Amino acid sequence: MSNVSQNTTPEDSPNLAFVATNAASSGIKLDKKKLKAMSRRSDRPGLIYLAQWFGFLIVTGAMIPLAITYTPETWVLGSLIWANPVLWVAMFIYGIFLSVPSYSMSHETAHGTAFKTRWLNETVLWFTSLIYVEEPLHRRYTHTNHHTYTWFVGKDSQMPFDTPMDFKGWLLEITGLGLAQFHLHALLRLTVGNFSPMMREVFPEAELPKLTRNARIFVLIYAALAGLVIMGQIWPLLFFVIPRIIGAPVMLLFTLIQHVELQENSPSIVQSTRSFTTSWLGRFLYMDMNNHVEHHLYPQVPYYALPDLHRAIKDQLPENDPGFWRTNLQVLSVVFRRSLGRNTKAASIRQAPHMITDGSYERVAGKTM
Repeated sequence: MSNVSQNTTPEDSPNLAFVATNAASSGIKLDKKKLKAMSRRSDRPGLIYLAQWFGFLIVTGAMIPLAITYTPETWVLGSLIWANPVLWVAMFIYGIFLSVPSYSMSHETAHGTAFKTRWLNETVLWFTSLIYVEEPLHRRYTHTNHHTYTWFVGKDSQMPFDTPMDFKGWLLEITGLGLAQFHLHALLRLTVGNFSPMMREVFPEAELPKLTRNARIFVLIYAALAGLVIMGQIWPLLFFVIPRIIGAPVMLLFTLIQHVELQENSPSIVQSTRSFTTSWLGRFLYMDMNNHVEHHLYPQVPYYALPDLHRAIKDQLPENDPGFWRTNLQVLSVVFRRSLGRNTKAASIRQAPHMITDGSYERVAGKTM
């Protein structure tokens, strides 16, 4: 496969004809009839997923009032959240099921592949983006850009961390502080119609008023929830704010390993993107996006067909990296050793050659999120 110098962007190489990063740019082949069959959309899988997701939310959400019910009577309401470890565990478990699927479903509906019925797709995009705290059209157009310029320095609008990543960057990413800062800053800019150069480049001009309208509605809803808390209603904290915050790190462990330690500025998705194995629960929470190389190669394929897509092209792809937890632990080991100036060779996960050093390293790209 062809390769682009790791420190080169399309603008730096005027003789290089840039093509969108996908299967064609990666040299991956798939029979057109098979691709057409896999790309067929349906409402049924998405509706089943929503029913299962709501079921998980009801079951895990019920743990929260149960934790309060069995709180010792000597604990007053004002100190309840801070003093009850059982309640924190309940909110964390519920928060995982709130945070990860809201990310996954907002991602799939941003692609327009979660449902065949357009109004259903757009409605679910709107509400899951509200949970994810990103205006839905901002979600859609920045992600479209990410697919077009996957991991291209200066072009990909969804590079969430500096590369190579160090331990400080890992902490900023996994705690959710970096993402929260980006989302809130973007939301406020959209609310007042102050569009950044990146926004004007990525968003169609005709969509700008819709972005502002949606952002203002989002802000009003969040302000209403804050107002309820100020008036003494504790349920927005218990069922949205705190679970969304403490559940986010699990979501970010999924998203971190999509591209970390891989090749910038390559037309090959195989070089810039990672697939990994995970459990049935991980596949549910992440909507089969652990098949992430496959998704970037053929983004028109719905999430529920990604396992079939993987089987169809697996002979052309590297082996999946070894498990959600194992992959994340190896990434943590690498970034920690990088911060200490030690060797950064991972035990088994894929890395771009320039990510492996014995000491000092040069920054290749700054985050765009």
